[in-house]
Amino acid sequence: MSIGGEEYGERSRAGEGDSAYDDAPSRLTTRTRLPDGEGGNSRPPARPGRSLVTVVGVIVLLIAAIAFANRGGGDGSGSGDTGDDKPGPNAQPTAPTGEHPVKDSQSGIAAHFPHTKQGAESAGANYAVALGGSGMFTDSERAKIVSALYSPSVAKKREKDLDKAYSNPKLLKNIGLKKNGTAPDGSTFISRVNPVGTKVEEYGGDTSTVSVWYSSLFGIAGEKSKNPVSESWYTDTFKLKWTDGDWKVTDYKQKDGPTPVGHDQPASSAKKMADAVKKYGGFTYAR
Repeated sequence: MSIGGEEYGERSRAGEGDSAYDDAPSRLTTRTRLPDGEGGNSRPPARPGRSLVTVVGVIVLLIAAIAFANRGGGDGSGSGDTGDDKPGPNAQPTAPTGEHPVKDSQSGIAAHFPHTKQGAESAGANYAVALGGSGMFTDSERAKIVSALYSPSVAKKREKDLDKAYSNPKLLKNIGLKKNGTAPDGSTFISRVNPVGTKVEEYGGDTSTVSVWYSSLFGIAGEKSKNPVSESWYTDTFKLKWTDGDWKVTDYKQKDGPTPVGHDQPASSAKKMADAVKKYGGFTYAR
């Protein structure tokens, strides 16, 4: 799910080695917003009886694992913040431009993006989806994702780091997954990224820095799940390099938000969440 890079900046899922499993900051939080009103009509928590300590503990382990995978260097270019908060050109809406969308795919991931700013944005959005998906938790799928997304110069190192992070028995157990990274019988593991927008931070022809703002669904949908599906918001910033006719990732980092105020809606049942993920497929994102 990550590439990392000491010079470019580690992701917000911070941690230093194995000890990070105990004290890393939370990646996902579950919030219940009660409506203001009179007469005692406030809606009760959507999932009463859930152990907040258990949920937070699982999340902390996930953060630490991903942070561990982020350690190490990419191509060593760039540093610090991406300048998200600095004044810049207004965002350009997704609209017909006459530019053809991608026609190819590799391991189920869109491939051969245009050698343009729009192509880099489209690559970043699709790569965020792949790196945030449930496939990262199984060995075979993770290997395909690494091969499809990363630049050859960093792929082997990232694959080794990611294997160690995502195959960690303690992490998988606390998430509620089997040793092979799949959900228990009768439940559905959900890890899905939904891009909201993209932004080109820098563009140099054969290199580009692209930020992707997205919401993320993560957890296990099941009546006995101790890690129910929750939503969170992040911005991933990718450093991309034009390699062998496509945009490839050399490095990236993540930060929280921007996060909207949660709407006062009751949470759906575990069955409805599982059914929705099975029935509604993801998108190929193109500018």
